Amino acid sequence: MRTTTKRGPGMGVRTTQTTLVCLPFAGAGAAFYQPWSGLVDGSPAIRPVQLPGRGRLIDEEPYTGVQEAVEGLLPELAGELAGAGPTALFGHSLGAVLGYELAHRLCAVPGVELVRFFASGSHPPQVSRPGRAAGLPDAEFLARVQEFAGYRDEALNDPELLELVLPSLRADVEMHESYRPSTDLPLHVPITAIRGRDDRLVGAADAAGWAGTTSAGFDMVELPGGHMYLIESAEPLMELICAAVE
Repeated sequence: MRTTTKRGPGMGVRTTQTTLVCLPFAGAGAAFYQPWSGLVDGSPAIRPVQLPGRGRLIDEEPYTGVQEAVEGLLPELAGELAGAGPTALFGHSLGAVLGYELAHRLCAVPGVELVRFFASGSHPPQVSRPGRAAGLPDAEFLARVQEFAGYRDEALNDPELLELVLPSLRADVEMHESYRPSTDLPLHVPITAIRGRDDRLVGAADAAGWAGTTSAGFDMVELPGGHMYLIESAEPLMELICAAVE
């Protein structure tokens, strides 16, 4: 377990732990990350982000732009993380570009101690994701998304569940495919880029491209699996994250 102790004038010892803010890939909700809490013995504290249009926010209109999403997420996260101790961000695919933009914004918030950003399964921000699915008819859209991911969520095979998740999945794909970075300035935060060794969407050179987005240290790790490696390799992924924030 990773903890740090701090002592201020006239204060006792205060123990803090790292918070891992987890940003979703297209179509995912906060529930995807909740089981990770059982893999880390309490630290880091897993803090999933819930986007509108899913889970408890199912009735809210989903975001269709990354900057819009960042503006919506920032106030709550900034208020929660300021003064709360070390924070790391993890984002997969769409979540990686959301994490990149949030990292830039959070670095400017007094009291937020951002210690690392884990960019998973993603091209670097300045490189547009290849291929397009937004705007296609439902059957073609779902086939294209499955082709990109190399994986099909079981929920998409259930007509009732599909009706619920399709609007947010479409919005997320539009958000990802229309994304342009807000800045070319490097982050002053270390970045770990992670990819599945068999990922056909994000190659090793793509993941390595994240090195140009930070001035504070970079490494790249490959784990077993394809683009959605984090489903089958959750335990080694959490071991990697715990070691990096230790």
